[in-house]
Amino acid sequence: MRANRVGASGRQHRLSRQKGVTALEYGILAAIVAVIIGGTVYTNMSSVLSSAFSTVTSAATSAASH
Repeated sequence: MRANRVGASGRQHRLSRQKGVTALEYGILAAIVAVIIGGTVYTNMSSVLSSAFSTVTSAATSAASH
């Protein structure tokens, strides 16, 4: 009877360890996805902001010359 308890305890420990590994894998996957999304947003935003500042600069230069 005692052997059954030890066996069940070992299985619970193994399952607990597997859950921890799975959570770690999901965490790493989420970090990779976040980096990819962040890089994409940064690239798109930098071109949008550059365009916006160019428009404002040309409008200000045009207004100052008149």
